[in-house]
Amino acid sequence: MAEAIIVEGVTKSFKLANHKTIKKLAVNAAKRRPLSRSFTALKDISFKLDEGESIGLMGLNGSGKSTLLKLISGVMSPDEGQVLTRGRIAGLIEVGAGFHPELSGRENIYLNGAILGMSQQEIDAKLDSIIDFSEMGEFLGSEVRTYSSGMFMRLAFAVAVHTECDIFLMDEMLAVGDQPFKRKCLKRISELKKEGRTMVFVSHSPKQVLRLCNRGLVLEHGAMVYEGTAEGAVRKLGYDVAEDDEDSNDGGG
Repeated sequence: MAEAIIVEGVTKSFKLANHKTIKKLAVNAAKRRPLSRSFTALKDISFKLDEGESIGLMGLNGSGKSTLLKLISGVMSPDEGQVLTRGRIAGLIEVGAGFHPELSGRENIYLNGAILGMSQQEIDAKLDSIIDFSEMGEFLGSEVRTYSSGMFMRLAFAVAVHTECDIFLMDEMLAVGDQPFKRKCLKRISELKKEGRTMVFVSHSPKQVLRLCNRGLVLEHGAMVYEGTAEGAVRKLGYDVAEDDEDSNDGGG
């Protein structure tokens, strides 16, 4: 089976300012203190994912999960190492990303679809299905700046799952919204998994990782401390691998 994602020796650092105000900047400059410091978000990360596999990225806040997802999506580039992907990617990385606040929900379906690589003809053909899945029909004429985070998620998810993508990247997308719609999304993700799509899923929810992923990766302070089965990743974080009933709370934590 061909490899869909290859991450080799990836390291990513950011510069953080040592000041929060202009006064502090001036004081630091006058005293010749460093104006910034380096923060290493990821340290020498390597793993491979075959086509059709799904992996859950787990770890505490600040462990580097979202940074790794952005590197895989191509939004950012690593400082060291390389990330290789095969096929079209649909990234659900930040709620509201790819939406223009001054445009209506309907207009943003076309904008977001284009960003995800869909042609206007594709979107036209799938528009009714996207609207039906999102359950946002009555709000599509409103500017998206008036939307809640849950409404953003509904629309973004509906567009993404209607793309003909090979790789789906999801970052805590199910941490917002109501439970019935979350269950609907989980069902659709399971269908995409059965169709053989490759998935990288960031979540604090062990239940979601166990349900959606066959592999797991745990990050701690930017370092990979576990890579193996989904059950092993859940255990590494101290969770019980016994999966709850799917109709219970799916909180993202």
